[in-house]
Amino acid sequence: MPIPTEPIGSIPRPAELIEGARDFASGRIPRAELDALYDRALRDTIRRLEETGSPVISDGEQTKPSFVTYPIHGLATIAPGGVTITFADGHERQLPRLRAGPFRYATHAAEYLRRARELAHVPVKQAVISASALSLLYPSEGIDGYPREAFLTDLLDEAEADIRGCLEAGAHKVQIDFTEGRLSLKLDPSHGLLRSFIELNNAVLERFSPEERRRIGVHTCPGGDRDSTHSADVDYGELLPELFNLKAGNFYIQLASEPDRRRVLRIIREHAGPDQNVFVGVVDPIDPRVETPEEVRDRVLEAAEHIPLERLGTTDDCGFSPFGDDTSTAREAAFAKIRSRVEGTAMASEQLGV
Repeated sequence: MPIPTEPIGSIPRPAELIEGARDFASGRIPRAELDALYDRALRDTIRRLEETGSPVISDGEQTKPSFVTYPIHGLATIAPGGVTITFADGHERQLPRLRAGPFRYATHAAEYLRRARELAHVPVKQAVISASALSLLYPSEGIDGYPREAFLTDLLDEAEADIRGCLEAGAHKVQIDFTEGRLSLKLDPSHGLLRSFIELNNAVLERFSPEERRRIGVHTCPGGDRDSTHSADVDYGELLPELFNLKAGNFYIQLASEPDRRRVLRIIREHAGPDQNVFVGVVDPIDPRVETPEEVRDRVLEAAEHIPLERLGTTDDCGFSPFGDDTSTAREAAFAKIRSRVEGTAMASEQLGV
């Protein structure tokens, strides 16, 4: 079989959708008008992803408020003022904080998946946010009448339901977004925070059978927002040996933008388990230049020197626009990069005889 290739998730939204979302938030347009913009963007995104030749697509996250906040958007128990994430260029994204329990998702990812599958003609994968990222919603001072232990119990149940719902709705794969993994080492170089994140996510993954876990993956990257990252300065040698302790069958690893890819590939070879597939990033969403198929081919051939072909796949380094208001990457550039990923992976497959 050819080397598999899959997207990470988000595609830059059309300008009319971004403007429409702002107009709706300020009361200038009705909900029905916004819904029509969402539908038009979703249809166009799926059509154009299929035109790239990608054998697996996503919905481009056109209707998500962001890759991290979709489960809690609109919850009455959420307030501003949570954990702040600082990016290398100085801009910040702030999570909300939980102010009361019990914790429940307002939206499960299967809702996005079902709509995408109605429109798609190829398999659709679905990204979900990790339990560890959502654990950051709980305030350090606690919540009266709702201890952290009770919150974590509810969180694990909701995270399981989010993944299981996607599997049952026919997702090709379910991808857990774990961008906070690398960031955790910047916040706590002792690895204590990272290990607590891995333990929490494994508490979710252990609820699935080995067969189900073969359809579940984990994505890691140093963040990608407004052409900046939050943890690219953290050495992969600190993260990857721990990362492969996650009980998932697939790992989607940002690699194209790494300054020393061969070193990272050696670390992957040493620590990835024999039952873990590795999808390496071969295009960089932050770089405005569109990679050529030949460049992608060469990156795949490089990876094949370290990862067995039966466990090797390709992907994008990160989503192209994980936050709904991010306009740093052109929509056209995203589709062009994906086309290069697909064509370059096919070229490498042919050269490798698979």
